[in-house]
Amino acid sequence: MTLTIDRLSLHADGVAHGPEGTVHVAMVLPGEEVEGEIEAGRIAAPRILTPSADRVKPPCPHYCACGGCVLQHGSDSFVAGWKASVVLNALAQRGIEATVVRVETSPEFSRRRATLAGRRTKKGTLVGFHARASDTLVEVPGCRILRPELLAKVPALQEATALGASRKGEIAFALTLSEAGVEIAAKGGKDMDPALFEALADLASRHDLARLSWGDETVAARRPAQQVFGRARVTPPPGAFLQATAEGEAALVGFVRQAVGRAARVADLFAGCGTFALPLAETAEVHAVEGEAAMLAALDRGWREAQGLKRVTHEARDLFRRPLLPDEIDRFDAVVIDPPRAGAEAQIGEIAASRLGRLVHVSCNPVTFARDARRLLDAGFSLEDLIVVDQFRWSAHVELAARFERR
Repeated sequence: MTLTIDRLSLHADGVAHGPEGTVHVAMVLPGEEVEGEIEAGRIAAPRILTPSADRVKPPCPHYCACGGCVLQHGSDSFVAGWKASVVLNALAQRGIEATVVRVETSPEFSRRRATLAGRRTKKGTLVGFHARASDTLVEVPGCRILRPELLAKVPALQEATALGASRKGEIAFALTLSEAGVEIAAKGGKDMDPALFEALADLASRHDLARLSWGDETVAARRPAQQVFGRARVTPPPGAFLQATAEGEAALVGFVRQAVGRAARVADLFAGCGTFALPLAETAEVHAVEGEAAMLAALDRGWREAQGLKRVTHEARDLFRRPLLPDEIDRFDAVVIDPPRAGAEAQIGEIAASRLGRLVHVSCNPVTFARDARRLLDAGFSLEDLIVVDQFRWSAHVELAARFERR
């Protein structure tokens, strides 16, 4: 069957019209003519008859098998433009016209946080990323997205898999590069016992890990696994959320600081460990609100040990079930919000009902962002500034930051 690709889906598959409806096609670009066998509405291995001018040779030898990247066959300019269009199209679906000022793309070999999977096999162990749309694991030596420091710890993951994986189970290893080196947070392994604890502690020492946790238990904390947020040094809980690249974090923090401007009192909602709150405290008093108390404890310790910061207060609060109310919001000159993929529908509703004049919205989901943006515009806000930040290079993942003003 010969088809012409009309567009890319939100998952970066090609979308074409087939004889029986929509067909999804892997690893193609808009405008390309392709042929292949359709199975269950999908062409998994298309032959490119007419390639796009934006098609390039994927730089990674694992690309066809590994599911970590889905857009290495597109030029950098195409990928950046497509990610901007995902945001603009989501807004357009809500009747919102906007302009993306710029797209900030993190370079190759820049991911400082990633999750790899480990599994025991008859011949030993297998550690890598999942294959595209499959439970198969693909080893990725020389991966072009990960920091070299993370790749260097794959032997430690292989050893930990041999020690602690069941024959049918799979361990998820969250690797994070800290100021003190690499830390590993493992989930899904065998239950801890004294022999496993001793073996894992020895592994952490031999592989020079800053910290190793297994399930909910910290096995080794050889050095503080610190992250730098502005003037503060913070030691997050094991496996805690961190922006995926240093370059992406710098782009987001820079945008947020500029958007907040001279605001003297700022609320940081879904604050995590202080990615935005602590840099903002250089010029403003900040109230950080986060659902995880352990993250707030790390933020507070970092603030207390830093020099030259204004007052930072914090509050453990589930903003989905108990959002800040208008009278609480009205105490602030600006609010920063960085919700998870579900967005912040309840909190946005309270912001819309408040008298707040400035909101800075960071989002990892253009669809829920557009929903929330519509609510804000209907309440009298205007969308004044919008950027796209691509920390997940060659993936379908899109992040953005926007400034809303109400006069």
